[in-house]
Amino acid sequence: MTAPSGIRFALEGIDEITFAKVLRDLMSDTAFARPLQIQAQPPKPAQPGQPPQDASLTLVFDEAGRAQAIAAMQRLKTIMLRYGVQIDSVR
Repeated sequence: MTAPSGIRFALEGIDEITFAKVLRDLMSDTAFARPLQIQAQPPKPAQPGQPPQDASLTLVFDEAGRAQAIAAMQRLKTIMLRYGVQIDSVR
């Protein structure tokens, strides 16, 4: 069995409300159904002496789910455009 892979989307400057809307859409969209997993890191405001932390979404999949993950990645981009969210980096 191979280790899971992931595609991480960094979402610089997204606010908490928009992040929640994006996450809500992801969780109700069949493109993100199992065996895919979504790992979400919401934006965090700045703490004294530290900068704010940007949000990220990671799409986790195994080799058997690669085709589904690619389709889900395209769907995620569409959802992001709906809310005017720019994806700053993909890893």
